[in-house]
Amino acid sequence: MRAMVQTGFGGPEVLSLTDVPVPVPGPADVLVRVAACGLNQLDVLQRRGDVRLPGLALPHVAGMDVAGVVEAAGEESPVPVGARVVLDPSVPCGACPLCHEGRGGHCPNLRIIGATVDGGLAEYVVAPASAAHVLADTVDLVDAACLPTPWATAFHAVVTVGRLRAGETLLVHAAAGNVGLAAVQIAQRVGAHVIATVGSPEKAAALGKIGVEHIASGPDAVGALVAEVTGGRGVDVVLEYLGPATWATSLAALRIGGRLVFLGNTTGDSVTFSLSDAFHRGLELLGAGGYVPSDMAAALQLFADGGTALVAGSYPLEETGAAQDVLCDRSTVGRVLVIP
Repeated sequence: MRAMVQTGFGGPEVLSLTDVPVPVPGPADVLVRVAACGLNQLDVLQRRGDVRLPGLALPHVAGMDVAGVVEAAGEESPVPVGARVVLDPSVPCGACPLCHEGRGGHCPNLRIIGATVDGGLAEYVVAPASAAHVLADTVDLVDAACLPTPWATAFHAVVTVGRLRAGETLLVHAAAGNVGLAAVQIAQRVGAHVIATVGSPEKAAALGKIGVEHIASGPDAVGALVAEVTGGRGVDVVLEYLGPATWATSLAALRIGGRLVFLGNTTGDSVTFSLSDAFHRGLELLGAGGYVPSDMAAALQLFADGGTALVAGSYPLEETGAAQDVLCDRSTVGRVLVIP
């Protein structure tokens, strides 16, 4: 089979389109013929060598977010040959104390398809059958490659940790990013109201197409919009992954007893805030941590209920380097896909 193999650390030149053997599934595995693979920033960071997750070894095939058709299955697999599936790239061991506590996202033996083991930038990939989620008939197979990491991450943050409920209001910063787009649609499907911030008219237009009515162009416009939408009360939940650039705005936007869910540090790793303000207002500051398989299953179910997959571009396997360049262009909206 053809695979885009990483043989070193650096620019696109460390990627090589190579013929390699088709992987063989074990008793509890499935062999998936890849229909599409969604690119992630981690693909680029590990290619450059900026980040190297424990377990990464060269040569390596990246590609975390995979959708395809089961070509072969081990005798212990409950997923049949021919099933249309999307893969959960996060594979906990299931046996350690953290896994038994329901915290598989923090498993010390966690394997990540496309990050610590070979992934979907190839014609075929092997994965545990437990990681293969059968798609609803209403979900397009290529669109499904847009879903795994962003939708599971967003569901875990907004619903599992943030406890967002129908009738509440969610503020999402940088809402045209992939996690932001997922969070917005998840909030809509649980019956919540959404306020979004974006950095350009083009991104505002993209959010408008998926039904977002309340959009602020940057943090400076948030306060007035929040006051208008909530009648001065403040939002119930903020999804915060930018860090210092929006932290103060996020806290100020919360109602008494509001919940700030944070899961990123795009603009820096340190913030300051008033402890007395936070405890007097009864604010909850909630670190999202890693999602678990049940978050993935629930997110996919919500997407099947009329979700929209936004695609910034689709590229053949041999143009993976160009696809990664597009991924790094922050002006794009939606997933960048590779089609083997």
